[in-house]
Amino acid sequence: MNQATTKASPQQSSFKNLMRWTNLVFMLYLLLLAVSMVGGGFKLATGEQAKTLFEFASHPVAGLMIGLVATALIQSSSTVTSIIVGLVAGGLPVETAIPMIMGANIGTTVTNTLVSLGHMRCKDEFKRAFASATIHDFFNLLAVIIFLPLEMIFGILEKISHWLISPMLATGDMSIKGFNFIKPITKPVISALKEPLGAFSDVIAGITLIALGITIIFIAITVMGKLMKKLMVGRAKDILQSAIGKGPLHGIVSGSIVTVLVQSSSTTTSLMVPLVGTGVLKVRDIYPFTLGANIGTCITALLAATAVTGEFAVFALQIALVHLTFNILATVFIFGIPFLRELPLKGADIISDMAMKNKSVVAIYLITVFIVMPGTILALTT
Repeated sequence: MNQATTKASPQQSSFKNLMRWTNLVFMLYLLLLAVSMVGGGFKLATGEQAKTLFEFASHPVAGLMIGLVATALIQSSSTVTSIIVGLVAGGLPVETAIPMIMGANIGTTVTNTLVSLGHMRCKDEFKRAFASATIHDFFNLLAVIIFLPLEMIFGILEKISHWLISPMLATGDMSIKGFNFIKPITKPVISALKEPLGAFSDVIAGITLIALGITIIFIAITVMGKLMKKLMVGRAKDILQSAIGKGPLHGIVSGSIVTVLVQSSSTTTSLMVPLVGTGVLKVRDIYPFTLGANIGTCITALLAATAVTGEFAVFALQIALVHLTFNILATVFIFGIPFLRELPLKGADIISDMAMKNKSVVAIYLITVFIVMPGTILALTT
């Protein structure tokens, strides 16, 4: 009887994994469908008024704050960047979307800070944990401080991403070649959804499609993250253990791989916090791994861009490439220059020292960076 149970157990495990992989494929389809819905809804709702609708976000700093606040609230840069890809597919200008993508990078770091609060009972542990959480903040803030002015003056990210998509523009074909198989599997569903909405005005129908699309993106990415963790947690842990202490480049690559596996940079960086808090690793050890997490999280936006067809399809791919280019350039530039490389470490050390002496610093820090600063800037720019 025990032997029969032992034999059945691997079969049950295989069946569970098969179901998880099936669910994962279905969630990926839902993500692609939802991005198409956001793009289609945006086009339907705005018509020719798209530019007017996004005038409030045309100031780069306002766009940055919108991306920051949206990600801080949802706690998933993957979700926010997928929504931005959908909006660009619907006609949102790439130059307006670039600062939003930058803001999404900053907003995703709230989770790590909350995880570090679990170490508050021990002062030394809390200092280490809080430093390992905020190093991600300081790096992303420094990246924006450097690259946003450069983008505003020279349009670096727009030019690089435009160069990457230029072969498609040269052909005069605005759809993403090689990914056209997605349109036949998403179009029937979107057409079926548009049919009952035809009774309403274009604006109401479009807004309903956008709301449905955003809801499905949120659900799909959340479920994908949970499924990936269950399917890959063992492999992710193996990569994690072999990655630390083998040099910065190895750490960056491993951080990217683990984040692609678990589909969440918040998860990857939050895994580091207890390891640093308990003294197993040092803040300096996990620094490159954190940068890899920034790069790995770009996969979702690139996947989302493959769902897009039509006249703005190539620009949806462009904004996804902007996200990847920004994170790679920031890593190479900041981590490659010794003086700049040390700044996030020093910032994390100073703020963790202050937080260790006075716990209210944590609340002040979170409220200032994620509520007061964006709120004030948005009020001033509008």
